[in-house]
Amino acid sequence: MKPVLDEVREFPLEPARSSRAPAAAFEMRAPRSPAVEREVHFAPRTLIFLEGQEAESVFQVVTGVVMLYKLLPDGRRQIVEVLGDGDVFGFSPAPVRNCTAETLAATRCTAFDRTAVDRSPLLFNRLSGHLCGQLAALHEHTVLLGRKTAMERIASFLMRCIPGRGGYGCPGPRLGDDDASVRLTMTRQEIADYLGLTIETVSRSLTKLRSASVVSINNLDEICIHDVCRLCRLTGTHLTQGRWCSSRLQVNKGKTCPL
Repeated sequence: MKPVLDEVREFPLEPARSSRAPAAAFEMRAPRSPAVEREVHFAPRTLIFLEGQEAESVFQVVTGVVMLYKLLPDGRRQIVEVLGDGDVFGFSPAPVRNCTAETLAATRCTAFDRTAVDRSPLLFNRLSGHLCGQLAALHEHTVLLGRKTAMERIASFLMRCIPGRGGYGCPGPRLGDDDASVRLTMTRQEIADYLGLTIETVSRSLTKLRSASVVSINNLDEICIHDVCRLCRLTGTHLTQGRWCSSRLQVNKGKTCPL
């Protein structure tokens, strides 16, 4: 881990209470001020907070990627959420953190004092608007973990990495080549922990997609998708809005992908 913080604007942060310090920022306590928010910068692969620490602040991602995960006593890990620009994290029904937060890339966040959020309906409404979208995404992820096959999970994960495609309001295939390039900030093991699979299953599924010419893999952190709609049809998700929906295309053409 790189407990490196590039910048902290004046506002109190919760202190680190673990030998595995989440980030140097949390050891820097500024005097109390009337400000309700501050900007914090984290290097890639930096722990922001640990499960069980006091929950004194709430965060909103400005730019970057953050993963939230829980560890079982035997070391097994489940990544419960992967957050991007605008997403909010750090809320907890208890006075302590209910999960661990770690950056996957260089990340800039706005941090809010939890008591300030509790006292300000305007600020709470501002943050809760983002939480509604995240809650809907968690519903989709619950279906993925509970009902989807390994290939459907991998396809769903890759589709999530393509902005504006595969969900409500998807514009459908572009004229010409309907391809996309996906930059992965997660390792194969982290993808496995997020999708409830083994790393071997993740590798096999990606190999099948490559063999079927759905994707090509030039580097470990970059996947080129040759036909976005074809990949979307592998997600097992039934979209019925718009004439370009994957399920509608599949039914109309009477074709299924060999994968």
